[in-house]
Amino acid sequence: MKLKDITIIEHSHGGRRKNAGRKTQYQEKTVVMRVPESKVLEIKAWLTPKPEDDRIKNIALQPIQIQTPLNIPYPLESDAAGFSSSVPDYTEDFIDLNEYLIHNPLSTFILRVNSLSMENAGIDIDDQILIDRSLTAEHGDIVLALINNEFTVKRLMKEKQKNAELKIWLKAENPEYPDIYLRSEDQLIIWGVVTCILKKLR
Repeated sequence: MKLKDITIIEHSHGGRRKNAGRKTQYQEKTVVMRVPESKVLEIKAWLTPKPEDDRIKNIALQPIQIQTPLNIPYPLESDAAGFSSSVPDYTEDFIDLNEYLIHNPLSTFILRVNSLSMENAGIDIDDQILIDRSLTAEHGDIVLALINNEFTVKRLMKEKQKNAELKIWLKAENPEYPDIYLRSEDQLIIWGVVTCILKKLR
């Protein structure tokens, strides 16, 4: 068989094709770089596409004004002489919602939420939250934070590092929103601790 008698068939699959391969996120050349392991999460958070920034400078905080007790009756089940009974004995008692929801009236404020960054913590847009300024914020508390004169509601995270230093950052309870890692020039003030979510089901 002569070489000229061979028919070359070009296949449409396999090999390098135009527009094939992984699509780049950025419309420019990318480079590989080495970074400290402790900075990986911070850099990833910075690179993650961010939704509309939910930090705002002006918020409408409403002070609590307790005027009259708001008692709601509820039944208490009791057992006669310590023995359980198939027929419960109900005694009516009352809950004062003012005392139940608000422990420090003079330092408690109401804020209407305008972001979905804490959606997975049960806080939706237009929910109202109670914020107590007299409480000391602990690790895991949801707080109203003031960062460089901008307010945001996030979960406060305090982590001890290997060098015994305390790393403080703010966690968003919605994967579409970035966590907030503070830079050395950032000023963080914990304005108050969120104690309650006021949510209507209908």
